[in-house]
Amino acid sequence: MDTLGGAETAAAGADTGADTGAATTSVDVAVVGAGPAGLYAAYCAGFRGLSSAVIDALPEPGGQIAALYPEKKIYDVAGHAAVRGRELVDQLVAQAAPFEPHYLLGRTAVSLAPDAGAGWSIGLEGGGLVRAGAVVIAGGLGRSVPRTMPALRPYEGRGVAYHVPRLDEHRDRDVVIVGGGDSAVDWALALEPIARSVTVVHRRSAFRAHEHSVKQMYAADIRVLTDAQVTSCEGAEYLEEVRVTIGEEELVLPAQSLVAALGFITSLGPIAEWGLQAENRQIVVDRAMRTNLPRVYAVGDICTYEGRVPLISVGFGEAATAANHAAVELRPGSRLAPEHSTDRDAMPLS
Repeated sequence: MDTLGGAETAAAGADTGADTGAATTSVDVAVVGAGPAGLYAAYCAGFRGLSSAVIDALPEPGGQIAALYPEKKIYDVAGHAAVRGRELVDQLVAQAAPFEPHYLLGRTAVSLAPDAGAGWSIGLEGGGLVRAGAVVIAGGLGRSVPRTMPALRPYEGRGVAYHVPRLDEHRDRDVVIVGGGDSAVDWALALEPIARSVTVVHRRSAFRAHEHSVKQMYAADIRVLTDAQVTSCEGAEYLEEVRVTIGEEELVLPAQSLVAALGFITSLGPIAEWGLQAENRQIVVDRAMRTNLPRVYAVGDICTYEGRVPLISVGFGEAATAANHAAVELRPGSRLAPEHSTDRDAMPLS
């Protein structure tokens, strides 16, 4: 996913080793996408003794979980009765950490070309190159650009954001949330206990969010303005107030944070030009997660095959399948099945 903003950060204190220049990184496996499937692919590659680089346009690991619902509980991940999105991402980063994947965050992979010396070369937006023997594409729903409004653009990065990676950034602030879907309502409920005030502005009278969540929102200490529209943002340097119209009435709301939960426009982005067979904006793979290009695999929601179920847990299995087939391709004669993790310490092979 693409976000507006720039700094490269890491989850759970991981050393991302993030590069911003035109350096060349050479690894065994390049993972395009730092969502759950991509992070687990980096772990599986490391467990097989393969070096990896993880590339993502977002400035931190986690993919859509980090961007859209880091504080929501997820109930369908094996081994977890319930786990918050942020906790799951932190654990995946920690799981891969012993194998020292090289993180290239806040970077977009824009090109894929054969490399006689390594297998594949991935060009990065803004300069830089990743050379890898194999590539695992774990791009989720593809490249996503947040929907916005003209009134919000002048304050992007200065109080206006399109997702909430960490709730505490909004502690003791007056927060305005624009939107009527699940993300808008979920963020309002999550921020209400820690923000000075929370106001939800929705242009319609009815919400698209889950009915139970909407009832919780109306029962909480949250101001809800429907049939309303944000017309302008004001502030000397950073956001200070938001103007909202409801019919002929104009309200001026104090606001140090505005979260625009207006949805995203998704596409395969540059990946669509890589020569991959695709159907309905998804990459076609076989049972080994192989694409039509040699040593290029696709896993998670960006891939498609008959009978696929779009679950995080399914993506984990696909990541393991791809990484282990890549290990055999890169090291002919090695076994497809990895050794049991219980038979040794989960550290890189010497």
